[in-house]
Amino acid sequence: MWWWKNKLFYFFLGSALLFTSLSSAQRMIDEGNRPPLKDRIYYGGNFGMSFGTITFIDVSPLVGAMVTNRLSGGVGGTYQYFNDRRFIGGNSSLYGGRLFSRYNVFPNVFAHAEYENLNFDLYNPRSDRFERAWVPGLLIGGGYFTPFGERGGANFTFLYNFLYDVRRSPYNEPFVIRFGFVL
Repeated sequence: MWWWKNKLFYFFLGSALLFTSLSSAQRMIDEGNRPPLKDRIYYGGNFGMSFGTITFIDVSPLVGAMVTNRLSGGVGGTYQYFNDRRFIGGNSSLYGGRLFSRYNVFPNVFAHAEYENLNFDLYNPRSDRFERAWVPGLLIGGGYFTPFGERGGANFTFLYNFLYDVRRSPYNEPFVIRFGFVL
């Protein structure tokens, strides 16, 4: 199955490269004039859902600000709902927040670092039940930005969670792949 993930990864990466325009990756700010904060802010995030026997809803908005033409940072939140109808009590939710920074290495390629803290039902073997717990994550990696017009675009981000713990992480593996939009 790992080869399929790699083919899928290369397909999306190739598609993003193919549909890239020659415009700049993010809006440019005139650093000499010190533009107001409202001109440097951008909004975006990830949204996903699936319905059926397993229902999954993910809403992860973010707000960032350009510090320079290459460096930006911001905050984001995450809420996920999961319901597996095959099991009684198979529903759960996850929520939390994150701080991130981004550095544009090339016009459409960026380095990304973030710290996140997520709260979800975690199995406690001592009490033999699920209990809510906060689990931190330190995700570092990079991504590709495909612009749509002057302000918006799509992000494809590939991250590695350096605080990954197989017993405590909400992710199945330390690699985290995201696709989102910014305006």
